[in-house]
Amino acid sequence: MAAETFPPSTQSSSLAPATSDAIVERPAGITPRAALLSIALAFFFGYVIPIVDMKMRNTFLGATHLPPGAIASLLVLLLVVNPLLHMVSKAPAKLGALLLGTLGFAGAAGFLFWRGLSTNNLAFGFWLLVAAAAIGVLVVLLGRKPLTRNEILVVYISCLFSCLTPGHGAENVFVVNLIGPFYYASDANKWLDFLVPYLQPWMTPALNAGNGYNDGAKDMVGQWFLANQSGQIPWGAWLVPLVVWGAFIFVLYTMMACLTVMLRKQWAEREALSFPLLKLPLELTEDVDRPQKGAIGDFFRNRLMWMGFGVAVFIQMLRGLNLYYPDVPTFPLDLMTGQLFTEAPWNQIGGAPMVVWPVIVGITYLLTAEVSFSFWFFYWFVKLQLIAAYYTGFAPATLPNATGVMGAGAKSFAFYQQIGCYLAYVAIILYTGREHLRYIFLRGIGRRKAQPDERDEAMSYPAAFWGFVISFALIVGWSIAAGLNPQLALLLWTLYLVIIIALTRIVSEAGILFVQQGWVPLGTIGQITNAGPGHFLLSESSLPPAAMLQGSLMTDLRGFIMPSFMQGFKLASDRKIALRPLLILMMLCSLISLAIGIYMNVKLGYAQGGLSLDPWYAGGASKAPAEASANLVKGVRDASYFNLGWVGLGVVLTYGMMLARSRFAWFPLHPIGFLLAHSYPINAIWFSIFLGWMAKVTITRFGGSDTYRKTTPLFLGLALGDVAMMLFWLIIDGWQGRVGHKLMPG
Repeated sequence: MAAETFPPSTQSSSLAPATSDAIVERPAGITPRAALLSIALAFFFGYVIPIVDMKMRNTFLGATHLPPGAIASLLVLLLVVNPLLHMVSKAPAKLGALLLGTLGFAGAAGFLFWRGLSTNNLAFGFWLLVAAAAIGVLVVLLGRKPLTRNEILVVYISCLFSCLTPGHGAENVFVVNLIGPFYYASDANKWLDFLVPYLQPWMTPALNAGNGYNDGAKDMVGQWFLANQSGQIPWGAWLVPLVVWGAFIFVLYTMMACLTVMLRKQWAEREALSFPLLKLPLELTEDVDRPQKGAIGDFFRNRLMWMGFGVAVFIQMLRGLNLYYPDVPTFPLDLMTGQLFTEAPWNQIGGAPMVVWPVIVGITYLLTAEVSFSFWFFYWFVKLQLIAAYYTGFAPATLPNATGVMGAGAKSFAFYQQIGCYLAYVAIILYTGREHLRYIFLRGIGRRKAQPDERDEAMSYPAAFWGFVISFALIVGWSIAAGLNPQLALLLWTLYLVIIIALTRIVSEAGILFVQQGWVPLGTIGQITNAGPGHFLLSESSLPPAAMLQGSLMTDLRGFIMPSFMQGFKLASDRKIALRPLLILMMLCSLISLAIGIYMNVKLGYAQGGLSLDPWYAGGASKAPAEASANLVKGVRDASYFNLGWVGLGVVLTYGMMLARSRFAWFPLHPIGFLLAHSYPINAIWFSIFLGWMAKVTITRFGGSDTYRKTTPLFLGLALGDVAMMLFWLIIDGWQGRVGHKLMPG
């Protein structure tokens, strides 16, 4: 059967290194051409992704932990670059012809543009010549040998950073957080009364432009939102804040890298987490080092894979054509259920959108049944709590705003159970790895000698331990210098650590494409301790800078890069790729794409007008710091230490589930599902997770594990086909100038 042609690695762990007798050679992976490709892609994605996310508002090339941009890079290398290099390696004379032809064509085109009468054509011709020269150098450096599997995977790992740092859900949102509160300030909301006195001038260009928030600063801020007709960007006002925040984010990335080094061995080897999102890139590259398979591996010859691929392509092609040509029938993939739940008590659940995302269905098929079941089960578990609360006399449900502060009468108990789950789950994770973490601590203080396998880590354990400690201290110190009191700074960043450890664990163990925690520290603290005038933690002077830090770095963690570190280290360790040079490449690509992304975020506002860009970015996200400060400084209603009881209930439920899982093999629930139960990602994708779970349970129940293994290519093809159509429609939409066409949750 066709399914039997699937690579043998699917019969065991897809993350296990290929056997040595099937591979001609095993290069280290960090070769000059792999590094060059990675850096070139960092420049490319840093420039393109802000345009896609902010200006086009189309499907994200990043913003997930299986980034379409990274998969696109894999496909280009596997289906275009490597076949060409195979051809050139067999006929060396063609290399010179290919290179000369490329340069000659580009040179001729540049000359024609240069002969044009307009300056724009002259500039375009010049840059076309520069691009042609860069391509020529790249071709020479690539040489005549095809890229190896490790080299291709190094490029993929680098793209996990290059695609995430410049786009939606990453730290670059700080750009609009620095000016949005000033633009939307008015006599009615009086935001300037508590922003100007308590924000340091080096934190925002609005105060760096002059003494206080003067008319010049007001014009500078307004020009970003409304476009600068002169075309000039006031870099003098932006320079200091961008450098200061950029340095802070670099320290944040360093802390994540050090923390990942300390957790990698425990998670990847001792606990053997599954890392489902690495399955697709590993299967795509399975036969790269097997010359007997030819330029195209078995994965692309599998009929079941092409069946799944074809289903996704057919669906998304119809839907895309319907968008351009309404006479073409569409393929419905969603059912908005809000209109079905309009009467009490069912209206308390706030709707449950039933949307089919093919890529989510395909990836969910790779998860363990207990994990995928837990996601949709706990989603409805929380919904049923809201219905039960209605009957027990709670006020009608309201959702928290962007600050995380509940409205009056809100059913905050559901959120605080989730917070308790985070605290308990991270505590259990750290307790489970206590021996390994204790060893790292003792290595850090010189009480233990290095084990031989420590040389294979991205950095030594003492370097990781002290790097983490120093980075965390610098982050807390920076926050104090910005105006936070020391207790709030320490608590704020401790809760941040809890969040990123939990979310990274979810990506590593459960393979969810994108994650958000659904709560933020300041609102949680305020709701429990009754924030208001004279509050011992949330003082009037601490709140504005704390809210700006939270809005920039903690509200939307969809694109944070700690899962990229964990996935990259896991993949490189299994493939025997040198981790230490890889870490340098990771950090370099992150900084390149982040810096270019920040530049593009500033430039697009002045060139296009921020109000014409992504409405969330220039709207809700830019207002978040001021809204959080205003709400908390006035005090919150219904705040009570009794909310700690709901946190405690979340702790008890989480501990109970972990205890049951350790005692009873049949126990079907995993607390990971509870972590995301009240968050946007699960609300958007719960039905797709349900379909993937149902497909796996049904096939395994009636066909056994062997049938499951043989049908895995079908679902990998479904995911790959959906990603391929994302890329296809991005190209078409860019060509046609269409905005807002998303093939994944926005």
